[in-house]
Amino acid sequence: MSDYSILWADDEIDLLKPHIMFLRSKGYDPVTVNNGRDALDLVESRNFDLIILDENMPGLTGLETLQRIKEISPQTPVIMITKSEEENIMDQAVGNNIADYLIKPVNPNQILLSIKKNLHSDKLVSQTAATDYQQEFGRLSMLINDARDIHDFYRLYEKLVNWEMRLASADTNMDEMLKMQKADADSAFYKYVKRNYEDWVKSLPSTMARGAAAPADAERPMLSPEVFRNTVFPLLDKGEKVFFVLIDNFRLDLWLTVKPLLAEYFTFEENLYTSILPTATQYARNSIFSGLMPIDIAKMFPHLWVDEDEEEGKNLNESELVKTLFERYRRQCRFSYNKINDSNGGERLLREFANLAQNDLNVIVLNFIDMLSHARTESRMIRELARTDAAYRSLAESWFRHSSALELFRRIAESGAKVIVTTDHGTIRVDNPVKVVGDKNTNTNLRYKVGKNLAYSQRQVYEIKNPPAFGLPAPNVSSTYIFAGNNDFFAYPNNYNYYVQYYTDTFQHGGISLEEMLIPLVTLTPRQ
Repeated sequence: MSDYSILWADDEIDLLKPHIMFLRSKGYDPVTVNNGRDALDLVESRNFDLIILDENMPGLTGLETLQRIKEISPQTPVIMITKSEEENIMDQAVGNNIADYLIKPVNPNQILLSIKKNLHSDKLVSQTAATDYQQEFGRLSMLINDARDIHDFYRLYEKLVNWEMRLASADTNMDEMLKMQKADADSAFYKYVKRNYEDWVKSLPSTMARGAAAPADAERPMLSPEVFRNTVFPLLDKGEKVFFVLIDNFRLDLWLTVKPLLAEYFTFEENLYTSILPTATQYARNSIFSGLMPIDIAKMFPHLWVDEDEEEGKNLNESELVKTLFERYRRQCRFSYNKINDSNGGERLLREFANLAQNDLNVIVLNFIDMLSHARTESRMIRELARTDAAYRSLAESWFRHSSALELFRRIAESGAKVIVTTDHGTIRVDNPVKVVGDKNTNTNLRYKVGKNLAYSQRQVYEIKNPPAFGLPAPNVSSTYIFAGNNDFFAYPNNYNYYVQYYTDTFQHGGISLEEMLIPLVTLTPRQ
């Protein structure tokens, strides 16, 4: 270990020689002084990796010395040692961004532990993360091979996401290994969905349109049209006021990224549910808000359904769909619907919060993550800023922290209302083009296609030739849906190279993957 320079200021420094010798034996270079003024002189004349301050020194106290050190060298970590356990001293020390706070008497190992935590934490975290993942690799591989039902895939996906975030915060060379494992897991999930998806849809009873739904079990996950029945209605039945917040493209890793920002205000009940196909707003979100499969929306409320080949926006009738849901269930509910696309919309919602708090239910759609995904595709600058998944998560966290979203959740907590946070689908980074030929009426989505004249390789897609059996409307008698799996995206032969170059390494949705289909469904309860 190369020597780290440490300044130790204590009026009883002569009594700490055993501690000093111990640190030298561990490869550190401690410089000692017995008062605050000498400490400041040294800090002004040279750089230290870490400073240890005694709080109770004559002349300049430890707290006074700390304040001046932070003016001279604000980035240098400071460990404060004190005999006092008075809360106000602790508060002042913490308020001045100390690295650690130790109570006398301290032994050499306590000092060493605090030093390691502040000087070597990144290295130690990286080493531990790499070792732990290597040990876990075999178990994860077994989970991938042994996954038999949806709950197996839920557990597998949660583990993979947690490892992805842990390794991303550590400097290891395990990222590529984990990426390969995630690809294996997505491949296994793709095959699982192909085998079971039709049965999932068929197990949704035909009477669902009149308000009945079959409970999900080990054989079938909760699907998009069941979200309101299974999460919102039970809370309303208990007399709770509920905010249903849908954040577009809100993957599990993004939830885990913003979760710490909400921990001060809420406790969490965290679950996953499964999006229907296609994992796209027109289908999945409308299914959530209506409590129906897309084909039932088209049949029962044709004025609220927009076909793929129509120019009209595909998600303009969400409030009306929620209204139909309550009417079918014969429920009286005072509710509002708001879609927030920019900061002005967020600020307007905050101004109206007192009115919202009077409703039984408030449905709020936040679109920033979706806009970030599209901007990353279209803007070279945004693509550079969100070059990796970790950077993408960081941008999402920064938006949540600094936008009106965090303030909205804080106010909800103060009001005592429950919150359900979810999304309609996730998104996946794509990099493998698959050629598809379609006519001019074929939709533009890169992860699914629907049309009557599609040409493709059957082994490369999941095809649905009888859409009504899968809960999907058929724009034409011969309409076929095809879905991409893994990290594939559909590309047309015309101008193929340009198309592939433009869309490779972008975030897309509409197809089959853990990231797109297995999505967070979290109930937030305000802390008392």
